[in-house]
Amino acid sequence: MPPLLEVDRVRVDVHGAPAVDGLSFSTQGDHVLVIGAARALFEAACGVRPVARGELRVAGTNARDALRAGQTAGAQLDLPLPPRFTPREYATWSARLAGHPRGVAASLAREALDRMKMASVIDAPLGKATLLVRRATAIAAAIATGADVVLLDDPLAGLADESARALARIVARALDDRRSIVFAARVPLASPLALNADEAIVISGASVAGQG
Repeated sequence: MPPLLEVDRVRVDVHGAPAVDGLSFSTQGDHVLVIGAARALFEAACGVRPVARGELRVAGTNARDALRAGQTAGAQLDLPLPPRFTPREYATWSARLAGHPRGVAASLAREALDRMKMASVIDAPLGKATLLVRRATAIAAAIATGADVVLLDDPLAGLADESARALARIVARALDDRRSIVFAARVPLASPLALNADEAIVISGASVAGQG
């Protein structure tokens, strides 16, 4: 099986300036933490931001091609969600946009929301939802695509300790059977996300330290 994430002399620009430059590493695990990277690296790994130089592959495939093929799905931190949508509607549309027929999409969405322990809020408008529910909805929507690899953008950022632990515990279980990459500024060693990871990549500038 190819490495989950391969970064080979990668440069990623934001507004014409390099946010990532000269970065190279290759992962070995199936549940990977990438700590300290610019958000642009997450966006490039999701296939939504171009790589200016070098190569970035997810599960052996160019990141943009992997996105187009439905092999990867990402949950970006705190993107605006339609306030009139419910978690069920949002996750279902995510599955529909991934190419699944209506009935299959509804089933995938319900399974993803169940994984994220959202039964009590599944039909509540997102405009009135807490930050924790909105974060969980975005992650459920990525899972509902059926992608083999799920990428998360700093899902615990800004949450109170208790909420962060609760969400981390749910996410770790929800992604147990999927290959996953969590990009974050920091993750406490005692967090379920850290305990569930089989590899951590720590990035400082263009240097990389790996932890198995």
